[in-house]
Amino acid sequence: MALTLEQFNSAPATQALQWLDGLYEHSPWIVERVLPQRPFVSLAQLKAALAQVVRESSADAQLDLIRAHPELAGKAMVSQSLTVESTHEQGKAGLTDCSPAEFARIQQLNSDYNARFGFPFILAVRGARGLGLSRQEIIDTFERRVHNHPDFERAEALRNIHRIAEIRLNDKFGVEPVQGNEVWDWHEKLSQHSDPGYAEKGQLTVTYLTDAHRACAQRLAQGMRDCGFDDVAIDAVGNVVGRYHAATPGARSLLTGSHYDTVRNGGKYDGRLGIYVPMACVKALAQAQRRLPFGIEVVGFAEEEGQRYKATFLGSGALIGDFKPAWLEQKDADGVTMREAMQHAGLCVDDIPKLQRDPQAYLGFVEVHIEQGPVLNELDLPLGVVTSINGSLRYLGEVIGTASHAGTTPMDRRRDAATAVAELALYVEKRAAQDADSVGTVGQLQVPNGSINVVPGRCQFSLDLRAPVDSQRDALARDVLAELAALCERRGLRYTLEETLRASAAPSDPALQQRWEAAVQAQGVPVFRLPSGAGHDAMKLHEVMPQAMLFVRGQNSGISHNPLESTTNDDMQLAVQTFSHVLNQIANDQP
Repeated sequence: MALTLEQFNSAPATQALQWLDGLYEHSPWIVERVLPQRPFVSLAQLKAALAQVVRESSADAQLDLIRAHPELAGKAMVSQSLTVESTHEQGKAGLTDCSPAEFARIQQLNSDYNARFGFPFILAVRGARGLGLSRQEIIDTFERRVHNHPDFERAEALRNIHRIAEIRLNDKFGVEPVQGNEVWDWHEKLSQHSDPGYAEKGQLTVTYLTDAHRACAQRLAQGMRDCGFDDVAIDAVGNVVGRYHAATPGARSLLTGSHYDTVRNGGKYDGRLGIYVPMACVKALAQAQRRLPFGIEVVGFAEEEGQRYKATFLGSGALIGDFKPAWLEQKDADGVTMREAMQHAGLCVDDIPKLQRDPQAYLGFVEVHIEQGPVLNELDLPLGVVTSINGSLRYLGEVIGTASHAGTTPMDRRRDAATAVAELALYVEKRAAQDADSVGTVGQLQVPNGSINVVPGRCQFSLDLRAPVDSQRDALARDVLAELAALCERRGLRYTLEETLRASAAPSDPALQQRWEAAVQAQGVPVFRLPSGAGHDAMKLHEVMPQAMLFVRGQNSGISHNPLESTTNDDMQLAVQTFSHVLNQIANDQP
């Protein structure tokens, strides 16, 4: 019979410790240290407390914890001396059924890994969904992580230990993240659609109005109908719009959603998580035959990434009346204009102006999004409340010097354009680090027609500067541009610089941010606030109505725009519960 939280909270310490025996491999001290914190209001709070104990322990204690774990398909498995929990997990992942070649490869990886790090490779082999990774997925992860920096890999091992403990804790308490599993499965099904040239390689790419994009729209629309939305439609720019009506006709609505297009060879959760989490909430309301005092409008925005056409935020921009007619004449790499793509998809270009929403009809806009960064992952926190979406400035520039012979031009006579840009890049790194949450990147650095034996006479570069408030962003830009001018003057160079993007910061609405914070706290999870370095559809809606965002932790150090982008069914479950709590808060406040 499954353990209950009430039993755990009220049991004598020796009994509680016995119940959680094996949670952390041969390391009962972790549970011992959290017992004085009882009672816990939720399993999520207990998980966070356990992770905090490990995080605050000494480096030696952390290493002892890692070394307490067995190798995958190692000597302990062969000799059948694994703990019951490890036996179950390695067996579920199929490691007891390795082919001779797979077993040999894992043994070699075990040896290489131990030689590099001095501790065994730790992987939560039951995976993000809890069903078990394939042997190939395990080997691929092993091969990737053996090249990590030792400090990073030690932290990654601990994060996997916490995931193992989370799944074991769910088993002990008989907890199944039902909604999280469903949301996870929805993402898997949607990721089956990918553009040609990528689908054949098993890569996910969905760009605006391709066959894969339109298939995604149809799947989302049908999913909304299955969840119980009252009205579902694909609008004139390809947004998928689902409405769940209020208890009273004419009431205002809460607007939410995110985008379903992707970058090339991207991840499964960027954008899409913000569509599926509210869909799960609406499904629960419909199944309970419950109406709220306000409507819920979920929008799967057709385009946010700007991959096929340079029309970033096309989908959300259309809702605020910011669709630029000039976009229609843009051509993709194959020469197809956006107008032609829309006509081929059966969209009515003339109806685009009708998509503009009346802000007075809405309570505001909220968006759930995978973090796309390492912060929550490093802190072992499943959720984060966004304080602001960073404002950004982008430039394309070129430094011009003199191309000359690499062997005959003395070092003090050179007019090297590339080293000037390299110096600028180092300054950007140093200057951005001086501010809280500012970031600066020289993402492109090219020497046109460069040769191994020629001093670069030209160097083209990009510059991306971001900060949580516009004044901080502008101060960063002034300093960087002044440094560019100064170093070019000092080196005898000239430069050109073109501003290509200026996006204002989007601070979260205080009232909506507080609702997210209250909802996170209600889950028993520590409230952590952070800015968003990436742009989101919420930035566009911010121009006409209040907005606030919730971040969900990403796995693999929070990497995004990458096939390794991942999150877990448990974190998705918490996101659904948190979103539902926000809905209930607003409902209770309505007259």
